[in-house]
Amino acid sequence: MWGSLIGKAKEGGIDVIQTYVFWNLHEPGKGQYDFSGRADIVRFIKEIQAHGLYASLRIGPFIEAEWNYGGLPFWLHDVPGIVYRCDNEPFKVHMQNFTTKIVNMMKSENLYASQGGPIILSQIENEYEMVEHAFHEKGPPYVRWAAQMAVALQTGVPWMMCKQYDAPDPVINTCNGMKCGVSFPGPNSPNKPWLWTENWTTWYRAYGKEPETRSAQDIAFQVALFVARNGTFVNYYMYHGGTNFGRTTSAFTTTSYYDDAPLDEYGFIRLPKWGHLKQLHEAIKSCSNPILFGTQFTLSLGQQQMGYIYQRNSGECAAFLVNQDDTKSVAVIFHNSSYELGPSSVSILPDCKNVVFNTAKA
Repeated sequence: MWGSLIGKAKEGGIDVIQTYVFWNLHEPGKGQYDFSGRADIVRFIKEIQAHGLYASLRIGPFIEAEWNYGGLPFWLHDVPGIVYRCDNEPFKVHMQNFTTKIVNMMKSENLYASQGGPIILSQIENEYEMVEHAFHEKGPPYVRWAAQMAVALQTGVPWMMCKQYDAPDPVINTCNGMKCGVSFPGPNSPNKPWLWTENWTTWYRAYGKEPETRSAQDIAFQVALFVARNGTFVNYYMYHGGTNFGRTTSAFTTTSYYDDAPLDEYGFIRLPKWGHLKQLHEAIKSCSNPILFGTQFTLSLGQQQMGYIYQRNSGECAAFLVNQDDTKSVAVIFHNSSYELGPSSVSILPDCKNVVFNTAKA
């Protein structure tokens, strides 16, 4: 099934497949490892590579993910003196051992981009800033240690910490959520790129609660705005959620995970979401040269309207015309031409003249 899912993602314009590494799946007993069958992460990364795509490896090893115990193996509970996810030596020893094992597995198969492989990013920890205050003085040293430990593994590719604004250099702080196009203040250093680790395509379902959905138009608006503002990486969480079998899901979460994603629980294409995002990706890629090699500048087009322009010395130009007013359409003048911008929409002009895609249009 991996090949089919990756192929449909590629057809939808996806360039990078992101995956967690599930500690309790791979080390169910202390020192007892399982990388067979559906736990064969090396084979999964190689499948991504075979499709000509890149990989983002979220090692964690605490991953949350609405997964049982947040991915931590239950045997950790019996380690004397252990306190999870803080400046605690027993926990750090086991966390470092597992992280090192995964990194060394990837290195031995030449899977990092620095070795010619597909892995371009790795993640250490996960959304720690949300709970850091609960650990008082044991929190900040743990963040610094985790960053230093990860960087010392010398993968040759960047490390990131999602939702950790003070991620220590050179680890990259990233955004999670539905509105990062609007809300993300940017990286904490000018030397770091803008990364969006989780763009929630819907919301996972919990027992006793009404299903929540998110429109393709809203997803596209936030992605286009994020890219316009210098965004370099957006990951859809989830693009395919699948099924949490047995007791793998967390409490109160249904076994069907993110069924309203672009690829549904069974791997079928879900329209219009998959198709709308495919068109968005094509439009953004048509702006690649000015975005990658040009200079960005902004232009006010109204009270809640903005133009983000990328221009090369050669004159090659791309523009993102943004209307953040969610109540009405607005006509704006750009380069002596009039453009109608719908509520909460971005129009993409790969030549600064012709609109090839508007996020609000089905």
